[in-house]
Amino acid sequence: MTQFYGKTKICYGDDALETFEDLTAKQAFIVTDPFMVKAGFVDRIQSQLDRSGIRHRIFDGVESDPSLETVTTGTRLFLQDKADLVIALGGGSAIDAAKAITFFAHKASESEVKPLLVAIPTTSGTGSEVTAISVITDKVNEVKIPLNDELLIPDMAILDARFTRTLPPHVTAATGMDVLTHAIEAYTSRQANAFTSIYAKYAIQYVFEFLPRAYTCGDDMEARKHMLLASCMAGMAFNNSGLGITHSIAHSLGGLFHIPHGLANAVVLPYVIRFNSFDVGVHYREIAQCVSLPANTVEEGTKSLIQAVRDLNESMGIPNRIRELKIDEGAFREHMKTMAKNVLEDICTHGNPRSPSCEDIVQLLEQAW
Repeated sequence: MTQFYGKTKICYGDDALETFEDLTAKQAFIVTDPFMVKAGFVDRIQSQLDRSGIRHRIFDGVESDPSLETVTTGTRLFLQDKADLVIALGGGSAIDAAKAITFFAHKASESEVKPLLVAIPTTSGTGSEVTAISVITDKVNEVKIPLNDELLIPDMAILDARFTRTLPPHVTAATGMDVLTHAIEAYTSRQANAFTSIYAKYAIQYVFEFLPRAYTCGDDMEARKHMLLASCMAGMAFNNSGLGITHSIAHSLGGLFHIPHGLANAVVLPYVIRFNSFDVGVHYREIAQCVSLPANTVEEGTKSLIQAVRDLNESMGIPNRIRELKIDEGAFREHMKTMAKNVLEDICTHGNPRSPSCEDIVQLLEQAW
């Protein structure tokens, strides 16, 4: 049996924040980072909550790649407040932290009712606002821990492109390539189906059309809106289909060498496409065709897609080699077997269309170096 699951209520457009007026919560717990407070974005949320008469606490301790310690602290404060509404405001880190806090707090409480979880993304990248996945970093052991549970899926996602307007170009680039990786891996996953393919295709088309515009001109609100939709669509797709080894490798590179997730995905993606092409080359040809790339044959379509990804990277200042990410070569080679082991154990690897061996991953890392 094949199934497609969509739980999150998605609200988008300039008036999406007005959705708060319909909420009946008593106590809100806002999970965000210091920049969101400094930039005044949290003020907009507070104003909406004040108008609705909802008390709130701000937890702005989320760092990039949220740690177990941060989630533990947030969970403790959340339980103290006995909040019935969690609002995640920020990029993937803030949303992942909020999802984990909500999950662990619900497990620790005696209540059978899970708090309402609302996600407001301020980057167009992770799709975390509609997925059952939260990635937390164990900084002691230098490894990223993907959590996967339906309880992690937000109840509501508010997509307001105004929150993404101030993203600097390099963040727009990296998060945008994260969207593209989500969509391509969802389209070629072992668990892909008719519905996930529709969402993934639209996301891919939007990225190729609108990411260069958003990168070049941050005030291009049409591009910002479409990238936010692309991120959400890709999230809907991979939440049902799973991902692949591009993400598994990116998780390991992030955990060991602190490479931003979207950037790691962007660099590794062309090499994974080539690795998987023996099994799903026809799908890569379909992707190439849907974005008007040369694709008269499967091989031509695959080559076109690989080159298009590399060209997109280069146009935004993203390197196409791991060595250009300022990773020490000695440390990289020393940890190669560890990375391969991490990849094989990563939950994302289960969706990869071609089953890799440890030697396959080592060879792929060598090629990407």
